[in-house]
Amino acid sequence: MECPKGQELQTLGSEAWDNPAYSSSPSPNGSLRIRTVSSGALPQPQPKKPDDRPQRTLMSSCCFHICHSIRGLWGTTLTENTAENRELYVKTTLRELVIYIVFLVDVCLCRYPLEMTYGMTSSSAYYYTKVMSELFLHTPSDSGVSFRTISSMTDFWDFAQGPLLDSLYWTKWYNNQSLGRGSHSFIYYENLLLGVPRLRQLRVRNDSCVVHEDFREDILNCYDVYSPDKEDQLPFGSLNGTAWTYHSQNELGGSSHWGKLTSYSGGGYYLDLPESRQASAEILQGLREGLWLDRGTRVVFIDFSVYNANINLFCILRLVIEFPATGGTIPSWQIRTVKLIRYVSNWDFFIVGCEVIFCVFIFYYVVEEILEIHLHRLHYLSSIWNILDLVIILLSIVAVGFHIFRTLEVNRLMAKLLQQPDTYADFEFLAFWQTQYNNMNAVNVFFAWIKVFKYISFNKTMTQLSSTLARCAKDILGFAVMFFIVFFAYAQLGYLIFGNQVESFSTFTKCIFTQFRIILGDFDYNAIDNANRILGPVYFVTYVFFVFFVLLNMFLAIINDTYSEVKEELAGQKDELQLSDLLKQSYKKTLLRLHLRKERVSDAQKVLKGGEREIQFEDFTNTLKE
Repeated sequence: MECPKGQELQTLGSEAWDNPAYSSSPSPNGSLRIRTVSSGALPQPQPKKPDDRPQRTLMSSCCFHICHSIRGLWGTTLTENTAENRELYVKTTLRELVIYIVFLVDVCLCRYPLEMTYGMTSSSAYYYTKVMSELFLHTPSDSGVSFRTISSMTDFWDFAQGPLLDSLYWTKWYNNQSLGRGSHSFIYYENLLLGVPRLRQLRVRNDSCVVHEDFREDILNCYDVYSPDKEDQLPFGSLNGTAWTYHSQNELGGSSHWGKLTSYSGGGYYLDLPESRQASAEILQGLREGLWLDRGTRVVFIDFSVYNANINLFCILRLVIEFPATGGTIPSWQIRTVKLIRYVSNWDFFIVGCEVIFCVFIFYYVVEEILEIHLHRLHYLSSIWNILDLVIILLSIVAVGFHIFRTLEVNRLMAKLLQQPDTYADFEFLAFWQTQYNNMNAVNVFFAWIKVFKYISFNKTMTQLSSTLARCAKDILGFAVMFFIVFFAYAQLGYLIFGNQVESFSTFTKCIFTQFRIILGDFDYNAIDNANRILGPVYFVTYVFFVFFVLLNMFLAIINDTYSEVKEELAGQKDELQLSDLLKQSYKKTLLRLHLRKERVSDAQKVLKGGEREIQFEDFTNTLKE
């Protein structure tokens, strides 16, 4: 065989080795012979010396490959040199996108709204809240008073001694036969009443406000609106029991409550109802006759918790009746349906696996962000996507920490409740933070979905939105100043004109949201017109004209013009490597490699079997490598 190294082969002669790889017998004289040479001259044999350099080189090479592989796990567009290599940029972004989609799926499984997975348990939580609210909020007394219609202290006592006790204590079937479950109450036959209910009130001191000198002879007592510095902490009434003596927030282990009128502390005068309906009715009658509620009362809380084992959900209820300084009552309520015991069914243990994977992903992304911060320093914070990464990671770490705290706290409360079943089960604090935890997870999932735009921004079509918003940001900011000057001027006008008569204008904050609703077409014109027959129509017509027809359309025009410019520029740009191009290239390369491999092997076989004496040396070596 003649080849580019022919002269060297002739010089070496028989010293070159014969490769019979493609024949079953040694090459006969005159047939094809393939001689492989590594260099032009053979090295002279020398005595070998013990040397561990090859072993060290092998170990160093292995360590390098291992470190390189580990380092490649956290390779991103910020850590790799992708500025001048579009194909590397697209490949790296695609790999990041695939990993992030797996993370996003895991997040959605672990952190679905209401801490449930999929819609089945979410609907159960909704119906659980619905039946509890209908029972305690809508059930009327013999006089027709329900919780929602309480308007005086008399109505409160009618509700407490009637629908409240009837709804709390279920010990018999509808045919008056016993449930056979001891003294425990099972509301709707399915929901265990945990512990006992608690009534608690907060009061203000007499003479906590100043009466005008013209009325001091007629008005001898004065009770101001509630505030912690005006809270009454002295015993009153019969001075017998916890209902008549004050207990601080630390003593009760309570927390503050944000009501309709103001925020209330977690202390006060409390009473835990007994386990039977008859005993509770007698105690409530004693409180009513002893004038437990009077002019100094500013709020009454009714707290209790129930548990449904069928769906493994807790329902923590708080009924609030505020007694403002104006007189009358303002009822409100808080019903929190939460899942405090996490792992019961087999599906819950599948969620455990998802949570473990979630923790692994958090560790992965923490290392990734540390590498990027180490490489780019403070310049790392110049990108909004990097800030979003940090927010998602921090919220996820807080979620993991709260998950551990919640598990320990629930175990402690349940152990205490099992030891003392006739005490108040205070799940309010834990339910509050569980609700905030759910809200935080909802925000985290929202940000996680928004982050998908970070990985699809290499596509020209996907960059239109971000480019449009970035380009018109200055114009929108300048326009927003003018818009909100007019907007807040109308909000102040509506508050001063209609604030005393229309609920949606009763506070300045409500005025702001009401005007946003007017822009969207949700408004009550009759209420405005009845409040002021002259200024009402003038306010409405001028607001709709200037804000809706003029300012809002100017805002949309700015965005539309900028979008048209961006779209025109992107259409005129040279097409860069896109994801579809990368996929096509990979597909063609795969087919080409398979095709070339087949041709090269066929050529070699033809030469060896057909007796042809010429073959390119490089083609043959490439065939052996393949």
